[in-house]
Amino acid sequence: MGIDHAHDHARLESRRALALALALTASYTVVEVVGGILTGSLALLADAVHMLSDNVSLVLALVAVWLATRPETPERTFGYKRAEVLAALANGVLLVALAVWIFVEAAMRLRDPGDVLGGWMLAIALLGVAVNVGAGFVLAPARTGSINVEAAFRHVFADLLGSLGVAVAAVVILATDWVQADAVVSILIGVLVLASAWSIVRDSTAILLEATPRGLDAEALGRRLAGAPGVVEVHDLHVWTITSGFPALSAHVLVRPGEDCHGRRRELEVLLREEFGIEHTTLQVDHAAEGGLVEMGRF
Repeated sequence: MGIDHAHDHARLESRRALALALALTASYTVVEVVGGILTGSLALLADAVHMLSDNVSLVLALVAVWLATRPETPERTFGYKRAEVLAALANGVLLVALAVWIFVEAAMRLRDPGDVLGGWMLAIALLGVAVNVGAGFVLAPARTGSINVEAAFRHVFADLLGSLGVAVAAVVILATDWVQADAVVSILIGVLVLASAWSIVRDSTAILLEATPRGLDAEALGRRLAGAPGVVEVHDLHVWTITSGFPALSAHVLVRPGEDCHGRRRELEVLLREEFGIEHTTLQVDHAAEGGLVEMGRF
């Protein structure tokens, strides 16, 4: 119950942070789209599309947080907890598609840059910096332990850097009349978007493929279990992540004949919780056959 209460509280905080960040970014998206059209700036439009993807990512994240709070059922024994991971993966893929669009548009603008109103471009970009800083401050406290909020935060952070890039391009245009700076900054924004997408796609895919949680050495963990008092062998060890901040483990443990299986299981559960931070464990503990005592575990 304590674990569930902690997860529910974290999701409530995540929902509040995501909703407030969405209100900020959605309001600014309208300003940036209109400003990009009126000023003729591709960098502003690229940043506006990125901001639109922020809005979509925040909506997906909010829906995922809501789904994750739905109760478990006999058909879905973990409920919808992985909805958050699916939302993070969708956001990562969206970022990749966005980057491709930016690169195509930037290539066209390098050949035909057109006219750009640098003054208005600079003003809108600076407003974007302020909006993204505000959204980042809102999301930062809730991102710990949630790949879903982390994905949304990286969207916002990437867009903050994009707004800064647009501001630099506007200054260059105002100072030198080199309008190609608009397309060059757009390409840099595209690279930034790809970089922010990579880690999100990597981490969410790893969770969906039930890889060992990042930062955890499964072999070292297995050796630690096998070296615990009374343990003869540990096999069928599996360590994976249900959703962000929710690692799980299962294993078959053999202990010496005469050992208290239930007592050893409780000791191993405490070891896993205190040394590895894993609270959701399924340990099958049995007595080893007399002939198996010569082998002190697979780890």
